[in-house]
Amino acid sequence: MTAQVARRLGVEEELLLVDDDGAPVAAAPALLARCASSSSDGRGGKAGDGPQLTAEYYQSQVEIVTSPAREIASLARQLERGRSVVGEASRTLGCAPVAVPGSVVRADAGPTTPGERFDLIGTHYAHVAASSLICSLQVHVEIESRHEGVAVLDRVRPWLPTLLALSANSPFWQGTDTGFASWRSQVWRLWPSAGPLEVLGDVAGYDALVARMVSSGSALDVALLNLDVRLSARHPTVEFRIADVCTDLRDAMVVAALARALTETAAREASAGVGPTDWRVDQLRVAAWRAARFGLAGELSHPVTGETAPAGDALDALLAHAGEALADAGDLAAVQDGLRRLLHEGGGAPRQRRVHAESGDLAAVVDDLRRRTLPDTGVTAQHPAAFDAQAGLTRRSGA
Repeated sequence: MTAQVARRLGVEEELLLVDDDGAPVAAAPALLARCASSSSDGRGGKAGDGPQLTAEYYQSQVEIVTSPAREIASLARQLERGRSVVGEASRTLGCAPVAVPGSVVRADAGPTTPGERFDLIGTHYAHVAASSLICSLQVHVEIESRHEGVAVLDRVRPWLPTLLALSANSPFWQGTDTGFASWRSQVWRLWPSAGPLEVLGDVAGYDALVARMVSSGSALDVALLNLDVRLSARHPTVEFRIADVCTDLRDAMVVAALARALTETAAREASAGVGPTDWRVDQLRVAAWRAARFGLAGELSHPVTGETAPAGDALDALLAHAGEALADAGDLAAVQDGLRRLLHEGGGAPRQRRVHAESGDLAAVVDDLRRRTLPDTGVTAQHPAAFDAQAGLTRRSGA
């Protein structure tokens, strides 16, 4: 496989709208209406071209949806453009978007988006839904068939906690330091259909799982199948749903590139007759818990041996496993650089804690999140590391 025929992928990024104090603001309806008035498709973008803007469960959230792309750099540009559009519209409404998985300060989540389905969700799931003002990063990766998709689901399971550790960006939750790197993932686990999967074996096994979850009421419909990874009901994709939303777009692009590489590697393994590993769901839950608790700052469950190991060893195993697919897609150099940076800096959660330690003020944490969500210049110019389809990692002057 070459970079020109790499699997297409897309990203959905949820943002939180906050006021000057960092509290959620129910501004999404007005914001989306304002964006629609200046777009041809009513969702903040040119029809047929990303990014698109959509409403979420809470009126204090907005989602950026990219168009499918083969190049990671295209996804970065789309997300950057989407953030810019949301930021410009937000300023006129007295708020700002922040790429953060939940409210940093003590605050009421505010009203939900009107609609029969959202009303039903609130009634059925009660305080689970009321507690779930959460923002995630979802990555869709193209598959050839549902058969291939299930083969991917079965084989990527041990690697998903590492993606959570890389993206962990929610240490503070409603005014409290939770002690976790990703508290959003713990709130996510409250949903009865959330979490890891057993090995399914085939499409019939997957469809039987979906039918059981819907008939039992754990999932009201296929859209509320809140698994760590699933088949999309709307697109020919595998959808990775385990990651926190990342403030730094470089981190988001590392997660996206790895999701594609894991998909490609799993598909190749299936084609070669290599079966999935025998990790049990309880092992996967422990691995995800360690990733959420410690991020990259502590020891993780090694994705090959299952034993507790330094985060660096887990990342080395990830690169060894997915390196060939990363190289074939043209992403290897950028991912290697991104992993080194993340391991050195610790990722989003340690950054928030450092800001808080220096200032003693959660408002300063929100200010830093707001500034990094909407940098003064573009992501490819602002940051010293950016994905480029042909050159891998491009270093640009002035960065």
